[in-house]
Amino acid sequence: MIYFQACSKFRNLKKHLGLIVLFFIFYSCSQQIEKQNVNIFRYNESKGISTLDPAFAKNQVLIWPANQLYNGLVQMDSELQVRPCIAKTWNVYDGGKVYEFILRDDVFFHDNKAFVNRKGRKVTAFDFEYSLNRIIDPSTTSPGVWIFNNVKEGGIQAINDTILQIELKNPFPAFLGLLTMKYCSVIPKEAIDYYGINFRKNPVGTGPFKYKFWKEGEKLIFVKNQNYFEKDSSGNTLPYLDAIAITFINDKQSEFLEFLKGRLDFISGLNPANKDELITKNGNLSPKYFEKIEMINQPYLNTEYLGFLIDTLKVNDKNSAILNKKVRQAINYGFDRKKMMKYLRNNVGFPANYGFIPKGLPSFSEINPIYTYNPDKTIKLLQEAGFPKGEGLKPITLTTTSDYLDLCEYIQQQLSEFGIKIEIDINTGATFRDMVANSKLEFFRGSWIADYPDAENYLALFYSKNKSPNGPNYTHYHSEEYDNLYEKAMFEINDSLRYTLYNKMNLLIMDNACIVPLYYDEVVRFVSKNIKGFESNPMNLLNLKKVKKIK
Repeated sequence: MIYFQACSKFRNLKKHLGLIVLFFIFYSCSQQIEKQNVNIFRYNESKGISTLDPAFAKNQVLIWPANQLYNGLVQMDSELQVRPCIAKTWNVYDGGKVYEFILRDDVFFHDNKAFVNRKGRKVTAFDFEYSLNRIIDPSTTSPGVWIFNNVKEGGIQAINDTILQIELKNPFPAFLGLLTMKYCSVIPKEAIDYYGINFRKNPVGTGPFKYKFWKEGEKLIFVKNQNYFEKDSSGNTLPYLDAIAITFINDKQSEFLEFLKGRLDFISGLNPANKDELITKNGNLSPKYFEKIEMINQPYLNTEYLGFLIDTLKVNDKNSAILNKKVRQAINYGFDRKKMMKYLRNNVGFPANYGFIPKGLPSFSEINPIYTYNPDKTIKLLQEAGFPKGEGLKPITLTTTSDYLDLCEYIQQQLSEFGIKIEIDINTGATFRDMVANSKLEFFRGSWIADYPDAENYLALFYSKNKSPNGPNYTHYHSEEYDNLYEKAMFEINDSLRYTLYNKMNLLIMDNACIVPLYYDEVVRFVSKNIKGFESNPMNLLNLKKVKKIK
């Protein structure tokens, strides 16, 4: 393709012609790609992309591009079922502690100058041994190291070119789900040796697309991997698209306008600035866009909540009302989640009346709501706690980011009717996350997006051994009964029995009221009508290998 060859030649000139020429090259290349008869999928990443190294793919921003460039042993389908990927099959031995993966023999790394003759070589089990142990290596400083906490020391071994064995310390039913994470992608040692820390911007994988061009903060381009190993049901080689172009417009309203102009092929999520423009109060696509846009939505494995720090050693005021369980329960009953979703979220999402485990997981139970709006219970609980009508109750500070201010103000207003005074403190994202992680906030807005599709991922937030800053137990909830149920569930291979244990744990958390579940989120995507084969899934993973763009 003329465009890509030109880009490659132009980049070689930048060392000599300086910044002005670099910008001329970039925009010249961008214009040339528009003239080619190729299918290019365009999306925007408003938060920017810092690395293309899968060892650091810790959030959606980094997972989306990594999913186009890399593959692992297994992958997740749209129904959250673990399916073969580079491993064509696997066996589990020794009561669930030993996993043996049999690899395909037709998978090759992308062509790259890190290889002899710049030709990508065949992937072997030794590449997986290297890649997974690289995550464990402290010198890598990968945020995904926790995935392998249950793996025996030296437990990742290539038996030969096609067989990889992983041995766990203890059985863990969700382990295959963990392996679908992009941290577990296979990469070649040659590329790490060749690029060093610059591998972040010189990625080499096996995925359906390969890296071509990146002007940080401007545009990132991937092109079709002509040697990709996966095929569709008719035997056609994937992917269908010729390229992916990612821009970095940081203003969400500008992103929206670019989408309406047809310069972006999809946008993800709801932004307060345009939600009333795009969708009705009932959560449906506005009729004015029926001919141009398709709205795709489904349950998202994300629970939005408010959390209380209930550790007496961490709370400054030992007489703080948040240490009183009845006050926490009163808050849970004291606001209408259903109205909150209707007026602030246009009914996108589901009121979190059933605890912390989100809608969309097989262990989610919708039989009996736990917390619904009940003014009588709020009044009664406050009286039992020694604060009739809120008298004598000191103001409680709720810390949040600006994105959730409207939700927090709604809760503040509703609770004020019972004499519960909430003061809202707004912090920036980075500062806020650091304060939560280090137990510096006594009442905070939180969200938990699943790393893998098993409720254990949510329930681990309340296991006493995971207390922050050494784990995600930000509330410092501690219950021996809960810990015993959690540990028992980790050894339970039977799904239905494990789900029963999960539901018991969920009820214990809710009875303690160390959190206030707000809503279970929804994946919402707006896609241009000329895009076909665009799928959604409860993990909100962006999968473009089966997408077609109709001219």
